[in-house]
Amino acid sequence: MRIVFLTQNDPFYLPKIYQYLLPKLIENGHDIVSCILFDVAPFGKKKSKLSQFLEAYKIFGFSFCLFYLMKYLNSLFKTSIIKVMKNHDVKVVKLNQGVNHASSLKIISQFNSDLLISLAGNEIFKNPLFNTSKYGVINLHSALLPKYRGLMPSFWVLCNNEQKTGVSVFFVDEGIDSGPIILQKELNLINQTQEELIWQLKFLGADAILEACNLISINGVNTPTLKNSDLEMTYFSKPKRQDVNKFKSNGKKFY
Repeated sequence: MRIVFLTQNDPFYLPKIYQYLLPKLIENGHDIVSCILFDVAPFGKKKSKLSQFLEAYKIFGFSFCLFYLMKYLNSLFKTSIIKVMKNHDVKVVKLNQGVNHASSLKIISQFNSDLLISLAGNEIFKNPLFNTSKYGVINLHSALLPKYRGLMPSFWVLCNNEQKTGVSVFFVDEGIDSGPIILQKELNLINQTQEELIWQLKFLGADAILEACNLISINGVNTPTLKNSDLEMTYFSKPKRQDVNKFKSNGKKFY
């Protein structure tokens, strides 16, 4: 299949995940034709780096921000998503407008893709975008849908003392994490820090994306799915400082 990625320019986790995932997709006969690269937006809204830092400081505190500031500075000397894509001859595109804008849709349509894959995509997608690709858009969510829709599920499952979590790959609709589920993979929670859990979920998610692509390549529009019931769903947004205090009081650690 001809695949276009929709992703954000995350410096912390995604370069290594793409280094892992792209060769596997290519080995399985898929053609990665482009990567649409969004600016980083960790809480779902695009802001300046200073605004992001101050918001994180307000919620998570000084030590958390210092830890990720050091990781960010360290990432400047490592491989970026752009470099990983170029190493695999994948064209990187940064849009001048939002992904649902007519000019953006025209650009994306020109790749004649079979499938769009959202990996840490940080915009709400609308129906016209789905029609730019033969089989629409799939997304990776780091939780077992329909539970834990929304932001930062790795934080919330730890904060709520869950015994297991996992990843879901689903066909995107106009809702938030609400489309039909293609597959899920489970992971037991055994005293992981949030950073350890994020890494585990990212690699588990990469394997799930590969499996989903192979299923869609075989079955196309008849790809079997599971129901993602609104009646069973839970939704979580950006944490507040009191949520971080609860996280810590439950003995959980960020790193």
